[in-house]
Amino acid sequence: MNVTSFSININTSQPDAMNAFYGETLGLKQDPYSGGYEVTPGVHIHLDTHSELSGPTKEPARVLVNFMIDDLAAEQAALEAKGVKFIRTAGIQDWGGKISTFLDPDGNYLQFIEFHMPEGSDATS
Repeated sequence: MNVTSFSININTSQPDAMNAFYGETLGLKQDPYSGGYEVTPGVHIHLDTHSELSGPTKEPARVLVNFMIDDLAAEQAALEAKGVKFIRTAGIQDWGGKISTFLDPDGNYLQFIEFHMPEGSDATS
């Protein structure tokens, strides 16, 4: 398989609220070509509607959208200042990472993950 880009399509019954959240609240830039929100080069989140959807997500833990970040405390504080509520705050994992979980307007779980390789580790091995 030769993957040249990657995207997640999130379907919603409230596109205006979701677009405001991903664009304004999270600060993701909309790609003028694909219409999706660029998370990092080659990775996008697309928002769309679907005739079989209404209301909030029924199983928010089924798919987790993870944002790997360098400074969890700073990113979380910035979102909390914008009114975003976190349902989990800087939970320490047995593998050494920290995770904070928050919700988008549809109730999907989004997570900030901070993990720093231990000194002397080789991430390529």
